[in-house]
Amino acid sequence: MIYESRLSLRHLASAVALALALSPAVAPAQAPAQPGADKATGNAQSARDARQPQGLTAEIMYRLLVGDIALQRGDSALAARAYYEAARDTRDPRIARRATEISLAARQRALALESARLWAEIEPSAERPKQVIAGLQNGAAVADGRAFGSDLQAELERALAEAAAGSAARLGEAFTQLNRLLANEPDKVATFKLVRALAQPYPNVAEAHFAVALAAFNTGLTDMGTTAIATQAIDRALQLKPLWEQAILLKVEILAKNAPDRAADYLVELLKTEPDSKAALSALAQVRIQQKRYGEAVEILDKLWEKDKDNHEYQFGMAMLAIQMKDWARAESLFEELKKVDYGDDGIVDFYLAQIAEETGRYALAAERYKAVPEGERGWLAKLRAGLMIGKLGHLDEAHDYLASLPAVSIEEQVQVQQTQAQVLRDAGDNAKAYSILVAALEKYPDDPDLLYDTAMVAEKLDKLDVVEQKLTKLIELKPGNAHALNALGYTLVDRTTRVAEGLALVERALVLAPDDPFILDSVGWANFRMGNLDEAEKHLRRALEQRPDPEIAAHLGEVLWAKGDRTRAQDVWQSQLKTTPDNAVLQETVRRLTR
Repeated sequence: MIYESRLSLRHLASAVALALALSPAVAPAQAPAQPGADKATGNAQSARDARQPQGLTAEIMYRLLVGDIALQRGDSALAARAYYEAARDTRDPRIARRATEISLAARQRALALESARLWAEIEPSAERPKQVIAGLQNGAAVADGRAFGSDLQAELERALAEAAAGSAARLGEAFTQLNRLLANEPDKVATFKLVRALAQPYPNVAEAHFAVALAAFNTGLTDMGTTAIATQAIDRALQLKPLWEQAILLKVEILAKNAPDRAADYLVELLKTEPDSKAALSALAQVRIQQKRYGEAVEILDKLWEKDKDNHEYQFGMAMLAIQMKDWARAESLFEELKKVDYGDDGIVDFYLAQIAEETGRYALAAERYKAVPEGERGWLAKLRAGLMIGKLGHLDEAHDYLASLPAVSIEEQVQVQQTQAQVLRDAGDNAKAYSILVAALEKYPDDPDLLYDTAMVAEKLDKLDVVEQKLTKLIELKPGNAHALNALGYTLVDRTTRVAEGLALVERALVLAPDDPFILDSVGWANFRMGNLDEAEKHLRRALEQRPDPEIAAHLGEVLWAKGDRTRAQDVWQSQLKTTPDNAVLQETVRRLTR
């Protein structure tokens, strides 16, 4: 990955040209060869007939199955190796071709060369493997630092011309692959200019315009000129190929980049003529989520699910939206239905069911559900959460023993156990013991960022402000781009000391790193309030509350409005949060202090 990220456009020329030349879709490896199916390989069919593959033994079938599953899971490197081994043992040119293509797509240069050589050996009359071998050897020269003599644009123009000579479908497929093959190129503007130049000779090819629009979109659309080109290109693609779902979705992405309302309007109009378009409905649901119009998104997903009950992705989307809307009963019902049909992997449904039980205060059930999450991506986190749930039930010794018994192998896992044991004590209100655990862990792992952060947070509760500053300063030295550390130190200085200006500078640095983080926005707003900048404070706090309805943010915004004399709106802000979080100490203290 590191090497690929450093490749220039010129260095990618051979690989791109070869991949474009191999762009037509191929039949599955097990499919019988059809007479005349592969014009590009000349007499390839007679070669296939002359050399029949070995029988598909259980071992070979297993390798092909591994390859197919790996492809479905996005592990193209594993798929390429599995197909190569199957091709080597069967000496079937169809499987060798598939192994070569997958290796190229996975950027496995050595394996692609090996597969192509095998293909050429099995099918000596085929031209394609020879092209691959020549191109990869030329690419190897590039990697070794030897001069790359041919012009990049000329190479790609030649590959596209060859594709156009084959068929319109082959040319279209070549253009749809172009951006994917250049995905690792860091200079997106250069890529856009290149793709635009390559598409110019093909004004009536929808895929060429699509490629231009996608390349423009990949630049980030930071200027009006590029945005206009992207819009014009995708509109022309849809004019040439109406109702092309891939193009519709890209147009939505382009519109939503700067104006989600325009994307929604476009989809609403489209659905008037195409009311059953799944792509348009799904895209509109995504836009509604972006607009935070969750109820409308749920209605759309529900409509899609009613029409396609076997598609549990819609059901999962509705469940996630129910969590976002804190409709715990609806979320739990949907996830329980998903569990019955064995939806998802890595225990995702079990994990969310446990989270719902935790959010609704059913800690015993939450612990049970967390423990049931299988090993995998979420399994370890679920075990830690189970320990926290035991602690929330008041069984502190049991929680300690349970967490101590977890098989923490790596340093990261050992640190996480210590953090969780400290969190159990923090939840129980015993910050002094939590602090002792974290200090002891820091003695063993003095530069661990998470331990430094947690220790600082507990130290703040114990009024050890010198420790807070010491730990967070060290964390910032280790991780200068850690927005949360900058925010924590800045907010502490703003809220607990007279060094407000210094604190404001820190939280503003954090905001540059994470401009939409509601807690950082809250810190910037509170710092401005402490400095007397009430309008600036209100602006940031309103944005924070829009991003995340939180009782402490509401307490701060209400206090700013109160100071400005707008006491009715202050009360409205407080009361709206007291309805959902009546026990929040900060909000309660603010209301009592200002209204008594």
